Amino acid sequence: MRALAIAAAALVACSSRPPAQTGRADAPPAPPRVVVESPSGRASAVDVELARTPAEQERGLMFRQALAPDAGMLFVFPDDRDHVFWMKNTLLPLDMIFIAEDGRVVGIVASAEPQTTTPRSVGTPSRYVLEVNGGWSEAHGVRPGDRARFDGLPDAR
Repeated sequence: MRALAIAAAALVACSSRPPAQTGRADAPPAPPRVVVESPSGRASAVDVELARTPAEQERGLMFRQALAPDAGMLFVFPDDRDHVFWMKNTLLPLDMIFIAEDGRVVGIVASAEPQTTTPRSVGTPSRYVLEVNGGWSEAHGVRPGDRARFDGLPDAR
């Protein structure tokens, strides 16, 4: 009987071990990222939440009290057009980086004032808009003409 109890305990101990960290498909995927690269070779990365549906896009970053320094939200639209944003119920100043379908940064709205309904746009068609903390673009030297690369978003482009 004692041998049976020892065998049962050994079996439970073996089955309760966490799976080995092998880097295989069973590991959690890396968070989606946008990397903005300049012609000089500078690269700045942002971990992003995605806003793909109309409901997600309408809510955006509203009501957020804080946003991590290198975090943001990527709005993925079905087509290129002159997208217009406002900051009603958005508590944080945000930079809005407008990105064409080919990954080119076509314009930036810097440090948009929070809690206003003032329309903001760059007057140029874009497919994506990356929202980050206000001042992020200037701090990282992001300019129109830079290129955005999407990591962990195979269907973004």
